[in-house]
Amino acid sequence: MYCDLYLTAAHGSLKISRRTVVSIPCGPSALAVKEAAWGLARYAAISQDNGLVPIVEPEILLDGDHPIERSLEVAEKVWSEVFFYLAQNNVLFEGVLLKPSMVTPGAEHKEKASPETIAKYTLTMLRRRVPPAVPGIMFLSGGQSEVEATLNLNAMNQSPNPWHVSFSYARALQNTVLKTWQGHPENVEAAQKALLVRAKANSLAQLGKYSAEGESEEAKKGMFVQGYTY
Repeated sequence: MYCDLYLTAAHGSLKISRRTVVSIPCGPSALAVKEAAWGLARYAAISQDNGLVPIVEPEILLDGDHPIERSLEVAEKVWSEVFFYLAQNNVLFEGVLLKPSMVTPGAEHKEKASPETIAKYTLTMLRRRVPPAVPGIMFLSGGQSEVEATLNLNAMNQSPNPWHVSFSYARALQNTVLKTWQGHPENVEAAQKALLVRAKANSLAQLGKYSAEGESEEAKKGMFVQGYTY
């Protein structure tokens, strides 16, 4: 289990994020899930008491060869505990944002899931565990390729949801940009254009209107790193 914190300011409000990492291979144990959920709940309560919007982020890593059904099982267990302890700590659900992993097979699983399958399992988990009072769900990409992360988000927005389903990507928004820039001033304009492409693609995906037509080969490359640490 790993945690980090960061503070952001947007639209006149201060938001603070805490990430807790959960690994599926050989676990997670009931104690690990409980400790992760309790820590996130305490952070969320303290944040709200100080006028901050907590971004609650239990990341379930892609490491492993498990099927998507196992990911769903673990995700449901984690989110069940998280919301139990959020309630125990009197956290206002309307005043939090969630930043979960999508429900996918392990990165080493023999069968690759389609965007429609990932959307089905992810939305199943959310509908079973996340109250409609929560205003927004901002997915992390977790090592998916830029195109995969965008396609999966797009698939989840093909029908109405009780929450705003959007993105909070790092690598899946920045990878092509950084490779285009390479730290050279002469590449800044091209890198800015690459960033605009990714931002527009994901903006369309949160509306369910994205098409992968014309995407670059670089954007299709997976970014999963086994044992990745932050």
